[in-house]
Amino acid sequence: MLDVKILIFIIIGFFWGGLTAPVAIRLAGLYGIIDVPNARKIHTHNIPRGAGLGLWLGYMLMAVIMSEEMPELRYIATGATIIFLCGYLDDMCSLSPFLRLGLHFFASCLVVLPLNLDIIASALAIVWIAGVTSAYNLIDGMNGLCISIFIASSIALFFLGRSYPGIYTGAMALGILCWNFPSAQTFLGDGGSTLLGYLFASHFTAIALPALRGLRLDVMILLLVLFGGVPLIDTGIAFIRRMLTGKSPFYPDKKHLHHILMAFTGSNVITVTIMLSLHLFALGAGLRVYFSLP
Repeated sequence: MLDVKILIFIIIGFFWGGLTAPVAIRLAGLYGIIDVPNARKIHTHNIPRGAGLGLWLGYMLMAVIMSEEMPELRYIATGATIIFLCGYLDDMCSLSPFLRLGLHFFASCLVVLPLNLDIIASALAIVWIAGVTSAYNLIDGMNGLCISIFIASSIALFFLGRSYPGIYTGAMALGILCWNFPSAQTFLGDGGSTLLGYLFASHFTAIALPALRGLRLDVMILLLVLFGGVPLIDTGIAFIRRMLTGKSPFYPDKKHLHHILMAFTGSNVITVTIMLSLHLFALGAGLRVYFSLP
């Protein structure tokens, strides 16, 4: 039977995302928030970025409306504001990666500490949220990739606990996807991509981790890796690869999996399809492990 509340969230979220994207494009043009092509990037002409502005505003509105019903949204919304504004500022003038990482950890603490988990689970969750936040930013190197992965993650999140905020943000992302794929009229920017990673990781933590109290550490780590999926695994491999070659783990390059697949296939659509399929496999495995737990 169709849940009317779900349908309302999907419709409002989709149109909000789709209708705010042109506003963000206009603002990007006015304030010079433009992604300029360079040797590390795939696109060949200037493209406005900052489409995450609509995502952030839409989430804030939903958090205000639902804060009484879901008190945890107050903490997540506060952290989301820190994450988005940090990334949005970075879109205009580059910030130190260490400053950004520090703010990511602080925003992660806002979500985890009110859950009253044990110290090991809390530390693991904080690191995971901050890691996924950064990972979604690093995976955002191709039209539609970060957004489609987030939409898939939002659907998986709904299966875990009927997360209305999760399905709403997924619908907003779908509305923005229409402006980003297959050809891009706008990019999420660092503000938008980090916001997507943070929102998914925060909602997952609020829904799933309290139900996993007392779970063996290795099983919990496995679940976090699987639900972090392609962005987290690809980022982990990139960090290890850079450190083994004597470079900073934050040093950008064109050796991420989507860069390799793009060079091999020559197609944005095929590359996104392969990456999304791998992510869906990881999410499916995560759901299977989660629902098989005693």
